[in-house]
Amino acid sequence: MAKKTKSAFEVDCPHCGAKLTLDAQMGAVLEHQPPKRTDYDFDQQLKGLSQAERKREELFQQQMAAEKDRSKLLERKFEESLKKRKGEPIEKPLRDIDLD
Repeated sequence: MAKKTKSAFEVDCPHCGAKLTLDAQMGAVLEHQPPKRTDYDFDQQLKGLSQAERKREELFQQQMAAEKDRSKLLERKFEESLKKRKGEPIEKPLRDIDLD
């Protein structure tokens, strides 16, 4: 690997835990040490999957409820607009050719 110089410093990645040696003058990565692998418990991983599935189902139900409310809201807006426009006379729409 590359030599560590006086301008080099080490940084731990907060996301994956890898150690990076960076050169401040060059602005480059001199060395990368991958994080130490930890053994995962299968039961723990399975529990995490079931929790993720439950969260997805809750989010889906929230979106379904919001979509039902959205249709009611749009219907109400349409009715209000119809009430406002009911007394107005019907006008012929203005076309581009009419402007010539």
